[in-house]
Amino acid sequence: MKLWKSFLTGAAVAVALAAAPLAASAQDTTRIALVVKGLGIGFFEAANKGAQEAAKELGDVEVIYTGPTDTTAEGQIEVINALIAQRVDAIAISANDQDALVPALKKAMQRGITVISWDSGVAPEGRQMQLNPSSTPLIGNMILKLAADHLPEGGDVAVLSASATATNQNAWIAAMKEVLPDHPGINLVATVYGDDLSDKSYRETQGLMQSHPDLKAIIAPTSVGIVAAAQAVSDAGKTGEINVTGLGLPSEMAGHVASGASKSFAIWNPIDLGYSATMIAYNLAKGNATAEPGAEIGMGRMGSVTLDENNEGAMAEPFVYDDSNIEEFKSIF
Repeated sequence: MKLWKSFLTGAAVAVALAAAPLAASAQDTTRIALVVKGLGIGFFEAANKGAQEAAKELGDVEVIYTGPTDTTAEGQIEVINALIAQRVDAIAISANDQDALVPALKKAMQRGITVISWDSGVAPEGRQMQLNPSSTPLIGNMILKLAADHLPEGGDVAVLSASATATNQNAWIAAMKEVLPDHPGINLVATVYGDDLSDKSYRETQGLMQSHPDLKAIIAPTSVGIVAAAQAVSDAGKTGEINVTGLGLPSEMAGHVASGASKSFAIWNPIDLGYSATMIAYNLAKGNATAEPGAEIGMGRMGSVTLDENNEGAMAEPFVYDDSNIEEFKSIF
């Protein structure tokens, strides 16, 4: 009996010793869950590429890329509960519903898990901070700059927006107008609304070209409008005369960049977004920063983000796409 007991004790010690390096290794690794709206979406696959880049740079990080198979709040709640059970160190989520996820994420924070939202935000009580891809002033400045950079001698420009009541569009246009004095010679001659409908946006572009024969650029801060405007300019045989720019998706704008209807356009870079979210989650989880108004949190090669009174911050100005990089991104999103 004593020999058997001694054998069991020795075996238990051996198992414990063998497991010790594994436990220590796991404890030394910061596990960050990058939770996306849905799996199989190019934009989020690109964000994961950036997250993995951050993990490699940090060295002691494991990124768990996950999300539901359908873009629902219910699917994300199941994912969150599974991550709580796994006792991950941080959750960085792009939310399908800003309110429905709050109870599950509050539970995660109560268990000591760092929670941030990025891209699509969570209500303040369900996260420690929100990383917005950009900000209204940065977007306003960029959409005007995209037109002005190709008009060194100035010229007439027009705006093709979504609906007249679109809060974000109106804010971006107002911010653009604020920086108009910084671009002497650029004349804003009209603002029209396509209601984010392709056919109406196309017709509104036709109307702009007829009403303003000296038009040099159309700024469309909407992914629907910019494609419709570029097509209308091409169909009118005005490629090279009128530059269509604004906010769009590389997959939808690649042909118009190739044709010359659009010299360049912008949207946030998902690779940078995933990278930044991972860096922020790491710094908060490790205690290198605290999410509070006025705080600056490091984002590695992307610099730092400063939080406002709602614990929200902007990553950077929109990323510019043109003929030098459109081929790389058109298959991503």
